[in-house]
Amino acid sequence: MTEDLLILVDEEDIELGFLDKAACHNGNGVKHRAFSVFLFDERGRLLLQQRAPGKRLWHSFWSNTCCSHPRKGEATEAAAHRRLLEELGVTVDRLEHIYGFSYEAGFGDEGSENEYCHVFFGRLRVQPVVNEEEIQAVRWMTVAELDEALAAAPDNFTPWFKQEWATIKNCHAAELSVYALLA
Repeated sequence: MTEDLLILVDEEDIELGFLDKAACHNGNGVKHRAFSVFLFDERGRLLLQQRAPGKRLWHSFWSNTCCSHPRKGEATEAAAHRRLLEELGVTVDRLEHIYGFSYEAGFGDEGSENEYCHVFFGRLRVQPVVNEEEIQAVRWMTVAELDEALAAAPDNFTPWFKQEWATIKNCHAAELSVYALLA
């Protein structure tokens, strides 16, 4: 099924082929394309999600607003819009591509992430309607609140989110300041 075929890529995000989602996450993982979306409200707060307990990897961990994969034949930004609707019941007018990066992270014997991930920012003007199969909980946090939570309990957050947030704060502060309230 095309819905389960993810896009295999190299370290530069060059398309190499396709593989089903489960196989992409087995063992050490097979490098595939992914995305992470960070949605901010008009008060400059970031919407975080706690992954559902039924997720294969990093179940019940806190993460950015939405993260997933484009499917075979699907553009990355189109996939991001699709998953925002599927997971949170929301649409946004615009997503801004901030940067891309490659990472790997293992989750014990359950599998691994091995992704080239595209990071997007956007503005959310409505409250989400959570798909409980995907998300356990959501919460809005200011940059200061998030920084405090990450410092106090970093193990409660997904590895890709921690890496993305550090890169955003260190290398993309100008873009962050457009969306977030910075103290």
